[in-house]
Amino acid sequence: MASLTVRKLDEDLKASLRLRAAKAGRSVEDEVRMILREATEGTVAAAVSPVRSTHQPHRSRAPEVKGLPRVTLIIGGGIAAYKALDLIRRLKERDIHVRCVMTRAAQQFVTPLTAGALADERCYTDLFDAQSEFDAGHIRLARDTDLIIVAPATADLMAKMAQGQADDLATAILLATNRQVLVAPAMNPLMWANAATKRNVAQLARDGVAFIGPNSGEMAEANEAGVGRMSEPTEIAIAADAMLRPPATGPLAGKKILITAGPTHEPIDPVRYIANRSSGKQGFAIAVSAAEAGAEVTLISGPVDLDDPAGVRVIRVESARDMLAEVERALPADIAIFAAAVADWRIANAGAQKIKKTSAGMPPLQLVENPDILATISKLKQNRPSLVIGFAAETQNLIENATSKLKRKGCDWIVANDVSPASGVMGGDRNTVHVLTLDKANVAVDSWPVMTKEEVADALVAKIADTTA
Repeated sequence: MASLTVRKLDEDLKASLRLRAAKAGRSVEDEVRMILREATEGTVAAAVSPVRSTHQPHRSRAPEVKGLPRVTLIIGGGIAAYKALDLIRRLKERDIHVRCVMTRAAQQFVTPLTAGALADERCYTDLFDAQSEFDAGHIRLARDTDLIIVAPATADLMAKMAQGQADDLATAILLATNRQVLVAPAMNPLMWANAATKRNVAQLARDGVAFIGPNSGEMAEANEAGVGRMSEPTEIAIAADAMLRPPATGPLAGKKILITAGPTHEPIDPVRYIANRSSGKQGFAIAVSAAEAGAEVTLISGPVDLDDPAGVRVIRVESARDMLAEVERALPADIAIFAAAVADWRIANAGAQKIKKTSAGMPPLQLVENPDILATISKLKQNRPSLVIGFAAETQNLIENATSKLKRKGCDWIVANDVSPASGVMGGDRNTVHVLTLDKANVAVDSWPVMTKEEVADALVAKIADTTA
């Protein structure tokens, strides 16, 4: 093997590889070689403790949930820094992921260990940290977030922000970010009333920085009171939540939509699995369109090579049984769209080890039927979504087979498409669909022209909005 190329890894795994390589003083490519060498010697379990294996089809594992809003919390050096610890908890109560950065002065009031323990992630403190800056860590911290909160924001820190200074990690992040910034000032009333502070606040407001507080009240200093107290953690958390999750607008605002997408992988042994050619593109496009229409979207996806859509809660699964479990857990929902191409069968007894060739020929593989997710949800007596939409991927007798599926499964609509090799639909970017709806005993067929999968998604969401208005 002349060279190694590391690609198509999730961001957590890439970060773990980079961190491990930096600690060892090696390149990521050399680190991968070391892991492979250790694996051949049987020591990989101990060697890669910070690097999770992401593909173990023969084992059940907890589904990966993404899509939570992310906050970088910069803790400034004031007595109110102790409130930032409670702010971490208040943000996490709202299902917001928190990453902490502390200035040198902040560490005189609270410790990075405490902040990191509360956030469940390492607290960053040093611009020249070899463990993070080997790949421009301050740029990642500035961009790998949805909102930056500065709390407490001291007069000194706000002055540096207004002047564009970047002489430590916190100010470098603030200068390098293109994300929203929410500032919670905290200082002595005379410092807040000073003309220099007023100029800095006005400049930051013109730059698009949002402010919360300060409040009026007693100061830490004896016999001092006035405007300068940092807003309470609950107030800041509420303001952050409103910035991260603005009230939805659009024809599907207030609706909860559940969508499945992609294939499922049914293990044969630790190496092989049964699957199909689904790319997940159509289901992901529907999730994007539904979110843009104002819906609260949960997307449950089998293994696909697609990025998580913005504003969508994404749950990654492997098998059909995993997918059904997560679908049931995601209920109740107003609308359910089952676009996933779920494997119909699985191996009755998947091998614990790789099944080897033998002179006796092909080993017997007994197949058993997977649970029917569409039929299961369509026939629920409780928590059934008011609109259940299935997909029919056929290679022949498209309308006839889709009509039979619509009546047999008990769903409300079927989106039928021809997935024969000549169509190029599986893995492609275009689709031709027919929407079948059931009105009592009659089936109506609405045939759409060839469109991109994004256009199909927009048309389907528009039809849903018209029907559920």
